[in-house]
Amino acid sequence: MKKGLLLFIVFFCIAPAHSQVLISLIFGDKLNSPFLEFGLEGGANFSTISNLESSGTNVGFNLGFYFDFRSKKNPAWMINTGVIVKSPMGAHGIPVYSLDDVNLDNTFTGGSVNREIRYFNVPILIKYQFKNNIYLKTGPQLGLLATAFDEFKNEINKDDVVYKKNIRDQIHVIDAGLALGAGYHMNVGNGLNITVQYYYGLVPVMKGDGPDQYNRSLYVTAGIPIGKGKAAKKRAEKEAELNKIILPEDEKPKPGN
Repeated sequence: MKKGLLLFIVFFCIAPAHSQVLISLIFGDKLNSPFLEFGLEGGANFSTISNLESSGTNVGFNLGFYFDFRSKKNPAWMINTGVIVKSPMGAHGIPVYSLDDVNLDNTFTGGSVNREIRYFNVPILIKYQFKNNIYLKTGPQLGLLATAFDEFKNEINKDDVVYKKNIRDQIHVIDAGLALGAGYHMNVGNGLNITVQYYYGLVPVMKGDGPDQYNRSLYVTAGIPIGKGKAAKKRAEKEAELNKIILPEDEKPKPGN
């Protein structure tokens, strides 16, 4: 089971988004138990980079999967983790800088730059759910750099001109910081989780000299358990079969009792 779970997570990290959803739907019931909830999570995130001149937030969409490991002694306490597979961060409206090419510099004079940095993010959070289904969670979040680019934009003769510059080698491969979130577990179906979470980066984004810049991002997400109902049905059927085998006829529940 442990090997299967590890292979599942590795495949989930490298597969395209549509494959992730398909595999989750197939194997979701095998990853759910009374003390483990597995599901898909996605939504919007609004990112900036501190100490960087920009005109606004970078809006992106995130997608990933989560695990809630419940304490057997007190199920209100959980470890909330998973992988945010798609999670663009960055900043919007950075001033244009030189591309060391006269033609490109002339083309984008008066334009703007949007910086997008994509990570595989892994939150490892302590989560507490109150009796009214409101929950709080906090803890560290680690990020592994996937891609990073600056997108130069300008309008020339009413046509948009775009140029992407790869800046991955200028970005630290590892990002880390603190996450703090709050949400509500809805009593609809097997439970829909609505979460607002803030990420405060503590590792400088850029390599080299200059002022330290840090990732900041606000997440608004919805998470839905995958296979939870199916897993519960299987457990109930298994318990019923065991009762038929183990209990003597005179101890088995009578109809109507």
